[in-house]
Amino acid sequence: MSATWFITGTSSGFGRLLTERLLARGDRVAATLRRPEALDDLREAHGDRLWTARLDVTDAEQARQVVDDAFARFGTVDVVVNNAGYGVFASVEEASDEQIRQVIDTNLLGSINVIRAALPHLRAQRSGHILQVSTAGGQTTYPNFGYYHASKWGIEGFCETVAQEIAPFGIHLTIVEPGATPTGFGRSMATAPVMPEYEDTPAGMVRRAVASGQLPLPNDPGKIADAMIDVVDTGSAPLRLPLGVDTFRDVRASLAARLAEHDAHRDAALGVARTDVAAEAAG
Repeated sequence: MSATWFITGTSSGFGRLLTERLLARGDRVAATLRRPEALDDLREAHGDRLWTARLDVTDAEQARQVVDDAFARFGTVDVVVNNAGYGVFASVEEASDEQIRQVIDTNLLGSINVIRAALPHLRAQRSGHILQVSTAGGQTTYPNFGYYHASKWGIEGFCETVAQEIAPFGIHLTIVEPGATPTGFGRSMATAPVMPEYEDTPAGMVRRAVASGQLPLPNDPGKIADAMIDVVDTGSAPLRLPLGVDTFRDVRASLAARLAEHDAHRDAALGVARTDVAAEAAG
């Protein structure tokens, strides 16, 4: 049975791959992007199973209107994929105010805009699955990605909350965490003037590794798109879906280190309890 998908950021990367695969198997896609003409080839091949709209996810009113139009066009939308993203590759001192706002507005507020616009429709149909594309950097960190991490850690916390709130309505939410993948996203990331003070720091080391092509891209973008489709098809709906050898390795190491540090402060944490609470716990 065919399904209907709403996908943001479909001009390239995972958004384009998902759109191609879904249309090829007979699904319907409401594809949003800044330049709808970028999908003219798919529209010619698949006709009215592809609906496109211009969308800047940072515009909350436009997001509501486009989501409303997509539901009106297809009647039901089974899956909402938040894929649009923006990144800046710079140390925290190097990025400009405008770049910082663009990262937060696109990755955090933009994703929130789309989810909030979709929820009334998904509640009304009492079904649906939201796929929020995050990254390994939604749970771990790397130098020069501070503002990207801020947006992705933020949207993951938001989505954990949303998942609890919408479960009673039969709506699922999965945070998808791809690792480093050759989708072209890295080449499109904004940069900033380099500060020489950071040359001999971890930020400088990572910058040189990227510039020399030494940063590995070990994951297959097509396989990641297929895994995203599979998680919907199987109905498993995990809260998080790590997709990448680096994602699994780095996030696991980060979680283990955080848990070890957390446990190391057990006495301090329990030591600040009110006297009556501490006595009750001891008894």
